[in-house]
Amino acid sequence: MYVVGVDVGGTFTDAVFLENDIVRSFAKIPTRNNLLDSILEAIDLVLEGIDKEKIQRIVFSTTMITNLIAEHKYDDVDLFLIPGPGLSSEYYKVRTGAHILSGAIDYRGREILSIKESEIEAALSGMVSKTSRKVGVVGKFSPRNTSHEKRVSEHIKNKYPDWHIELGSRVGGQLNFPRRVETTYLTCATREPYHYFIQSVRQALEKRDITAQVFILKADGGTVPLERAEELPVETIFSGPAASTLGVMALTPPQETAVVVDIGGTTTDLALILSGQPLLSAKGARVMERLTQVRALAVKSVAVGGDSFLENTGEGIIIHPKRMGPAYCTGGPAPTPTDALRVLGLTTLGDPDMAADAMKSLGAGLGISVVDIANKVIDMVVDTIKAEIEKMFIEWEQEPAYRIWEILNKHKVRPSIVAGVGGGAIGFVSKIAETLGCSPVIPPYASVANAIGAAVAKPTMQMSLRADTEQGYYIILEEGQQDRIKDKAFDEQKALNLAKESLINRASRYGLKIESQEIEVTRQEVFNMFRDWTTTGKIFDITVQTPRGITNRISAGEGAF
Repeated sequence: MYVVGVDVGGTFTDAVFLENDIVRSFAKIPTRNNLLDSILEAIDLVLEGIDKEKIQRIVFSTTMITNLIAEHKYDDVDLFLIPGPGLSSEYYKVRTGAHILSGAIDYRGREILSIKESEIEAALSGMVSKTSRKVGVVGKFSPRNTSHEKRVSEHIKNKYPDWHIELGSRVGGQLNFPRRVETTYLTCATREPYHYFIQSVRQALEKRDITAQVFILKADGGTVPLERAEELPVETIFSGPAASTLGVMALTPPQETAVVVDIGGTTTDLALILSGQPLLSAKGARVMERLTQVRALAVKSVAVGGDSFLENTGEGIIIHPKRMGPAYCTGGPAPTPTDALRVLGLTTLGDPDMAADAMKSLGAGLGISVVDIANKVIDMVVDTIKAEIEKMFIEWEQEPAYRIWEILNKHKVRPSIVAGVGGGAIGFVSKIAETLGCSPVIPPYASVANAIGAAVAKPTMQMSLRADTEQGYYIILEEGQQDRIKDKAFDEQKALNLAKESLINRASRYGLKIESQEIEVTRQEVFNMFRDWTTTGKIFDITVQTPRGITNRISAGEGAF
């Protein structure tokens, strides 16, 4: 089988070409402002001399959205929130620019308080002087009834047709209101740059006449077909960390337990593999300490990387959580950790004299040598990453899957291996592992592990079912199918079986053969309906997905390191 994996990062774009479980070619090139050129160059390098008609699958991952969020380079967004009765509206002011509107939908989807257009107008009048033209509209029970969100959206569109509006009901189908608010905010903030990424992918494939199946890697390690990928950009918030985690799984022995440290140019991504399986976050992706409705691996992106901007403030050296450009030794504008690595001979990237100049300028006034400055920078990066790993261990240990893993191991234990991948792995991982009391492992093809992780990601698809036994119908959202419930004894198990059967049938049409026991249940909610103190029916909301994971492990060959 011919498969291609491409990872578009903030600093480098990586690509690999796999024939079955063997890497036949790989490439690592700088990511340029013109994303199309970067993708084309990476694809051309790995597919030189290859019959493109034989390529069966190509999978893309990206850290673009992750980097934008980590560096706070996303657009401002105003939120129109419709929380209804219950908790104080102050509780829902999760961000600045939040406007609370009257109006309420109950858990059944019935309107109990109408929208006041005067409140929409008052909120809009306060926005006219702002540069932001992006709006998220979120109602507490909007997945049950979208009418309020649509009414607010239509009012805004009628007055400002050029504004971009996201509806919470389209972004997140679960009923956790604060998480849906956060997910809507991030979707609205990142929609435009993500559209640019997707369009660049489409144009690159068209220019090279590649007609293979195309997928985008999601934050949970699953994939979504390219034709549906643009619907939810936040699904790729942690696409990069998911790719590096799958890459480590493919490049290390089965049943391995390790902390994954992916050191890129802009961020360092952290993840955990327990006995060969990546740890999944039970609560959804956490972005800037806020929970979202994005299903994701238990990962974290730290705003420090090989190209992080270093500055001598006069009181000491600080690492800024942003990237000014490439390393000084490669023609960049300012000193970076990569320059420190070059001075110490831990990388061959760039010009050694320019790297020395960068460290000399950084250490001006400190009275220490260039080598000592470089060592100080490396120690700062290592300490920063170590501290974040320690914080993550506290969070990881609260995950249900981690607790089960400890029970199976019959005692409290932490992983003893730090698996380093990414461009900065060789220079930093040994020291990170040492400070944690672990053994460092740098697998073959470590510098392009993300692209490998994308290439070996299993194609996945999901199916969402909503059934209302009182009204007597069910809907399969992805199929656009609505039908009557004919079984009077229809219950939660039968709803789950129906969702699984629908998924198996849909998967078979795409050439994916799965068994019922393999299917993951990603959401399963039940709501009782009462009338006159009597249960009159139930609402079932169920989402199932084909199993995530990797298709195969990679055999190391010549040129692997």
